[in-house]
Amino acid sequence: MAAASSSDSEGDRAESEASSKWLDAHYDPMANIHTFSACLVLADLHGDGEYKLAVGDLGPSGRQPCLKVLKGPTVLAESALPALPAAAAAFLMGQHEPRTPALALASGPCVYVYKNLRPYFKFSLPQLPPNPLEQDLWNQAKEDQIDHLTLKEMLEGIREKAEVPLSVQSLRFLQLELSEMEAFVNQHKSKPIKRQAVITTMTTLKKNMADEDAMSCLVLGTENKELLVLDPEAFTILAKMSLPGVPVFLEVSGQFDVAFRLAAACRNGNIYILRRDCKRPKYCIELSTQPVGLVLAHKVLVVGSTQDNLHGFTHKGKRLWTVHMPAAILTMNLLEQRSRGLQAVMAGLANGEVRIYHDKALLNVIRTPDAVTSLCFGRYGREDNTLIVTTRGGGLIIKILKRTAVFAEGAGEVGPPPAQAMKLNVPRKTRLYVDQTLREREAGTAMHRTFQTDLYLLRLRAARAYVRALESSLNPVSATAREPLKLHAVVQGLGPTFKLTLHLQNTSTARPILGLLVCFLYNEVLYALPRAFFKVPLLVPGLNYPLETFVESLSDKGISDIIKVQPAQACGK
Repeated sequence: MAAASSSDSEGDRAESEASSKWLDAHYDPMANIHTFSACLVLADLHGDGEYKLAVGDLGPSGRQPCLKVLKGPTVLAESALPALPAAAAAFLMGQHEPRTPALALASGPCVYVYKNLRPYFKFSLPQLPPNPLEQDLWNQAKEDQIDHLTLKEMLEGIREKAEVPLSVQSLRFLQLELSEMEAFVNQHKSKPIKRQAVITTMTTLKKNMADEDAMSCLVLGTENKELLVLDPEAFTILAKMSLPGVPVFLEVSGQFDVAFRLAAACRNGNIYILRRDCKRPKYCIELSTQPVGLVLAHKVLVVGSTQDNLHGFTHKGKRLWTVHMPAAILTMNLLEQRSRGLQAVMAGLANGEVRIYHDKALLNVIRTPDAVTSLCFGRYGREDNTLIVTTRGGGLIIKILKRTAVFAEGAGEVGPPPAQAMKLNVPRKTRLYVDQTLREREAGTAMHRTFQTDLYLLRLRAARAYVRALESSLNPVSATAREPLKLHAVVQGLGPTFKLTLHLQNTSTARPILGLLVCFLYNEVLYALPRAFFKVPLLVPGLNYPLETFVESLSDKGISDIIKVQPAQACGK
């Protein structure tokens, strides 16, 4: 029986591997790699066509952070880092041969650049001006005007109220015990106060061409709510942009010298869209929760939230779709299969699943032994489509996509989607509808009387307004002239000079009108007309005759009055 059960389990495993789209290349649960997706880079670091994996390791359990370079399943090189890594990226610095990409690793306030796995350049963020109150306190401590207890109380007050944050020196001082503060002040009071921002995220942006082997600029997000674009050759700041929040995820498209669009997900729960020559965000996407990942796939911004949802947005902030995940989203990254023109989003979940989506369609589900902490897809070694997965316990999983594998929409799930089985809570009759029905049933007679009263008042007001129009000669049809005449006036302009156009029409059936005069009656204190009256030409029945004149307002206080138009029949010669 035992032999039969073991043979059955091996047969099931072989069948599942045969139906899977992935080949299990390597799995090491004790690889001791602790990182996240932003610190994983696949690049040809030596220019020999052999792609390697660069990892910014966080170094948990008291170990120092370090940079690890893997070739296949083995560690090729390892170097220590002075601070925790924030992001890693591979980019080309120039057009000269050989075309070997450089490796950039953001750690603390610096970006460390490596070429051929050797230190090449170190870029540091520019220093920020210190808090003037903090500077004054340390100057007083330098001259022994205040003791360490007074310095502690004053710095705590500044930290709670001041808009400019404290320097690292003051923050370290406030973390000490009372017995250690005096020695710390004596040691550091003569040192200048330095305040420097920290890099929170980093990505690359093509400089002037969209080719794969074109030069790229580094884009840095800092704790000071700024975005910096660095020149790939001189490492000078080409552009600086400000954000309302601290950026944690970046996605870019386009070229720096031509046109580009940049999306930054910030800690305040918003995503800001910036364009070239734009110092401030152009669009803002407000999320209800904090973002946990940001991926750009086929011009759609895919955002993972702490509510276990994937959201798709346009670059103008319009939400396209939402997909709910079965567990918390821990990491996200892009899956790009260039041979088939496919761009999909990978989401690593807390339940050990890696879900691959094309828009809102589920393409594939990969199950791992532990919660996924980082994902990376690309060329590794000489395989074009390789998936790198690290787990919470420090494990490393390497999978290779089969050359015959084709992702089909809906292949990851069988049957209808879970949302189809959810019943909508649609009430048949709302409380407001029931209350209105009871009110109409009880007070129907009173409501009808009120309606009739309002209707009579409306008719009365309309009749009074018509009488006033007749009395003031504002009606379009002349009631005083002997001839059947229709007159309509149009006023154009913003003032103080207006254009007055009179439209005259003979409403008779067959008799023309001859010798008609039009006279303007107005307040000469408020208005001025070039001519108070003029003669109208022959009016043929049925035709519209426009007559134009100008009116100038003489009041500087904005006072207006009525201008009456009076048609009259001319007397004999």
